[in-house]
Amino acid sequence: MEIYKDLSNPASKEFEQLLNSQFTKTANLEEGKVITGVVNKVTDNFVFLEVPGLKSEPILDINELKSMGMLEKAKVGEKISVLLERLEDKKGEVLVSASKAQKIQGWDKLVEAYEKNEPIMGKITGRVKGGCIVEHIETGSLMFLPGSQISDKPLKDISHLMNEPQKFALIKLDKIRGNACVSRREIISSFKKEDKIKIVEKFKVGDVIKGAEVKGYSSFGCFFSVNGELDVLVHLQEISYSRVNHPDEVFTIGEKHDLLVITVDKEKLQVGCSVKQLSPDPFENITNYELNKVYKVKVVKLMDFGAFCELEKGLSTLLHSSELSWTKKNISAKKMFAVGDEIDCIITEIDKEKRRVAISHRLTKENPFETFEKKYPVGSEVEGEVVSKNEYSLFLKIEDIDIDAFLHCNDLTYLTNGEEELAKHKIGDKFKVKVLEVKAEEQKVRVGLRQTQPDPFDWFNNKKVKETITVKIISTDIKGLVVRPEGCEMDFIIKKSAIAINAADARPARFTGGERIDCAISELDLTKRKATLSIKLLEEMDKKEALDKYGSEGSGKNLPFSSLSEDLEKKKKEDE
Repeated sequence: MEIYKDLSNPASKEFEQLLNSQFTKTANLEEGKVITGVVNKVTDNFVFLEVPGLKSEPILDINELKSMGMLEKAKVGEKISVLLERLEDKKGEVLVSASKAQKIQGWDKLVEAYEKNEPIMGKITGRVKGGCIVEHIETGSLMFLPGSQISDKPLKDISHLMNEPQKFALIKLDKIRGNACVSRREIISSFKKEDKIKIVEKFKVGDVIKGAEVKGYSSFGCFFSVNGELDVLVHLQEISYSRVNHPDEVFTIGEKHDLLVITVDKEKLQVGCSVKQLSPDPFENITNYELNKVYKVKVVKLMDFGAFCELEKGLSTLLHSSELSWTKKNISAKKMFAVGDEIDCIITEIDKEKRRVAISHRLTKENPFETFEKKYPVGSEVEGEVVSKNEYSLFLKIEDIDIDAFLHCNDLTYLTNGEEELAKHKIGDKFKVKVLEVKAEEQKVRVGLRQTQPDPFDWFNNKKVKETITVKIISTDIKGLVVRPEGCEMDFIIKKSAIAINAADARPARFTGGERIDCAISELDLTKRKATLSIKLLEEMDKKEALDKYGSEGSGKNLPFSSLSEDLEKKKKEDE
């Protein structure tokens, strides 16, 4: 192969220039860029473009230009912008798109307008859920117009706005998804803002607006229209000195009221007003009322937690549910009173700083717990009827007094388990009980049933510790023996560890039940009603007695104690 190294001749230089120019043209053509082509041929179905640097002519479908409204461009010599999608496909052809180029160029113009905060020209072409579709007149790009951004006031019909060129403000762009959101309301508001500034500047704090019309409600206040040119807000707390839950309790749409200007915000262009401050503050009359004195109050509103009442017009106070009744807990004011009722109450608190007055209805009636304490002091026996019960107690109604006395299951009986005894009782049972405790302040009365019966533990009154008693074995289990002293009605447990000195003999299984055996009282507390019995203690006492009585080893061998001889031997050495 022959290699030419001489590049100085004219033919080589011309070839080098042609080659470099071709590379330069191709380097400027990249896939994904918008390029401009010149129409050099038009057929019934296609438009052929000439783009310098491409090895073949790009072809456009004439229907694409029709859909874009650019059919007039399908003429030789016309320039058309296209997106270069592929330099070469599988067939070796160049792929281009005019519609995609239009979208990219249109998006770039939208981004530019958004960054410069400039309005754009568009027209509403259709309605969709939540708003409308707006077409950008210059590029044909489609944008979304939310329903709340169509106008500064609700419009039932927008047919007069359809397909009319008008200005829109770009309020949101999503560059990743290629979505744009516009607003007609901002354009309208911008024209009105200057006028609104002039209107707001007319007002100052302390001015009285005459005859403002109620325009609408919200959960936080009421809106008034002032001469049809400005809407002002009266907050819920500024409607009345009395408690107001919603403006519709006081106002009706279309009514006219005088308003006092209390705030002017020139930045937000808002004016705040008050209705209640145009009348005297009824709380100033609170000096006419005294603590712990009965007054007639009017129920004006019922709530789950109590009732709002008026001492006089505008001077409201809360009657909490805890102050409705002495005996009924968590009672609802709705079940006791109706709006408009006049009831007796006692003022319990007046807080001038917090503008708060607390009242009580139950204090106007005698405390039934104090009545009970006077009539039935501690130690009295009264008859009660079971009105309710739970898993550990009974509640009794005591005669004609409207209170429920508390009877714990442990105070039902001396002999059996309290919970077992509780199961035997039912609602409606009547029996005598003894009053054990009365706490009027805590609204508590405790009574007992077993305290009205003889206490079987009194059997131990003349007994003492280490005294020997005879018991009958009732039953046995792995924990020990259940025994009952002769002459006593109570059962006691002798623990396994207290059955015998020798561990091998401390087996409950040695006994079958029904035997009579002796044991000793190891512990006794009459105040706490506690007694502990032990067979082991009795053996130790007998063993000590034997040691004291028999001092020789021989005599010890004849005793029925397996270790006595060893104990005697030990004692003999100690004596030496």
